[in-house]
Amino acid sequence: MRIVSAEDLAEGAAALVALEPRFAVAIGAEPLPLRLRPDGFGTLLQAIVSQQVSVASAAAIWARMETLGLTSEDGMAAASDDDLRAAGLSRPKQRYARALAAARVDYAGLRGMAPEAVVARLVELPGIGVWTAEIYAKFALGHADVFAAGDLALQEGARRLFGLDARPSEREMRAMAAAWSPWRAVAARALWAYYARDTGREGVT
Repeated sequence: MRIVSAEDLAEGAAALVALEPRFAVAIGAEPLPLRLRPDGFGTLLQAIVSQQVSVASAAAIWARMETLGLTSEDGMAAASDDDLRAAGLSRPKQRYARALAAARVDYAGLRGMAPEAVVARLVELPGIGVWTAEIYAKFALGHADVFAAGDLALQEGARRLFGLDARPSEREMRAMAAAWSPWRAVAARALWAYYARDTGREGVT
């Protein structure tokens, strides 16, 4: 099942609220953002850039990378260490970005794979963990049943929405989200939206 249009997202939101009525509060009156991105190297690289930094910092680094021509496989392969430092990439992220460019991933082939297979393929690459792979499967490939349970904003959004005493761990969050299948990607969008409204901070780029 894929989410590739506003209609798909609306269908999923209605189904999610039927599964768990409290999501009506998280979704609110406004349509949830689709957040779809083109699949391919640039989007996966952007997910690496976004790891463990704020939304604002990730956006600033990405803007510098675009200016320096570092958002394509060829541009990254030709970049010097000074170029990558100037863009704001940490040393580990420089290594991951170069490895991703060198891997020449078959992005078209990923489109026909199940989300679990996509995640398994991508985590083989240096610097790409489950969170990054799940974000890619959700927003670049449109998979409807992917969650990214390790995301701190999702965990905090769930704590606030469901009145939990503590923020759930990744394992606890994954177990909780199992009940929202096959619309876990909609649940993630709803929790991010709720987190943003409740804290005034964006939880995802």
